[in-house]
Amino acid sequence: MNKAIAYVEDDDLIRENYAELLSESGFEVTTYSNPKDALVAFSQKMPNLVLLDITLGRERDAGFQLCGDIRKLSSTVQIVFLTSHDGEIDKVSGLRLGADDYITKDVSIDYIVVRLEALFRRLESLGVRSEEPADTKTSLHPESDLRDIVLDRHRSQISWKGLDVNLPLTHYWIVECLASEPGQVKSHRELMHAANILVEPNTIVAHVKSIRAEFMKLDPEFDHIRTERGRLSLDQLSGRNHETIFLRARASSGNGLIERSPGS
Repeated sequence: MNKAIAYVEDDDLIRENYAELLSESGFEVTTYSNPKDALVAFSQKMPNLVLLDITLGRERDAGFQLCGDIRKLSSTVQIVFLTSHDGEIDKVSGLRLGADDYITKDVSIDYIVVRLEALFRRLESLGVRSEEPADTKTSLHPESDLRDIVLDRHRSQISWKGLDVNLPLTHYWIVECLASEPGQVKSHRELMHAANILVEPNTIVAHVKSIRAEFMKLDPEFDHIRTERGRLSLDQLSGRNHETIFLRARASSGNGLIERSPGS
């Protein structure tokens, strides 16, 4: 696969340095100094992956706006923030807008390369999935109130009560993984593997918060994705508390789609 990266960064020195380092690591890098030029280019030809900062020029949040605009153009392009903004609010905001990863500039170039390589592997995986038969819509649980969640595996699209949920590819694959085994605990590592990403555990938590928010835009009463602490699990017998996130039906069986953070 052609490892084409578009890098949007307003600081000339930073942009040139990262472009050189990424090129030396085997990526084909095209750079842009402002969102306007980048968006014009992307509307004509979308790269495989877009790397961008949050603050661009005099606009502190220009990168967020650009991220949203890019996601409207493509649901499969990989979007990664590379920024000095290390606050949790900024990270959650970026992921909610459709970014696939969020990396701060204080990490090594080797670490960045590993994360980007993981995203290119997921693109290759997406190419395999696209060869599946077109008729791949599946209702998860016909006998419970989760029957309203339908997965279209050909389009990588999820619908709730007949309405498409606006989820980027990362979020689709996380929900697909949770839906695969109702009632089974899913670790952060399993969800990362399912989504073909390599991120910190708290980034997975942020992704799940974003998924919940998108469902609630369509249905304010949607409560199938819940976060709790202290849920009993086999490796909790030592008395450690765990944060659990699970997609559940209101059916009396109590089965849910569970994601548990390991060792928290």
